Amino acid sequence: MKPASNYTEYHPRWHRTRVSTYWWSHNWAYLKFILRELTSIFVAYFVVVILLQIRALKQGPQTYAHFQEWLKTPLLIILNAVSFLFVLFHTITWFNLAPRAMPVRIGGKRIADPWIAAPNYVAWLAISVFVAWLLLRG
Repeated sequence: MKPASNYTEYHPRWHRTRVSTYWWSHNWAYLKFILRELTSIFVAYFVVVILLQIRALKQGPQTYAHFQEWLKTPLLIILNAVSFLFVLFHTITWFNLAPRAMPVRIGGKRIADPWIAAPNYVAWLAISVFVAWLLLRG
């Protein structure tokens, strides 16, 4: 059996440099990562708003009209605008991460990152044009 180590009550403390709580804010890559993680709050907010909208639609025209009036309040307009910007940031950073999340190889060679990210942007544009066409056709 191994003898017990000689531990004294006055054991020296090791020197550790202090790290700021906001250490991640000094490097753009870390800041971008933290911001992308925080954008999930705004994505969840949009999901809740859509669910509330569906509930208002289900309850009838008067409830839906009241819901639309609620959405027109200045606070909600500002919150929706800020949320939209964060969700846009989330989408762009996620599309740019697609090549790292899904490295595609053809013939043993890795396909360049833009060739993997580009279809996401093309699909996004096509779906946006289709939704705009649906909304604006009358």
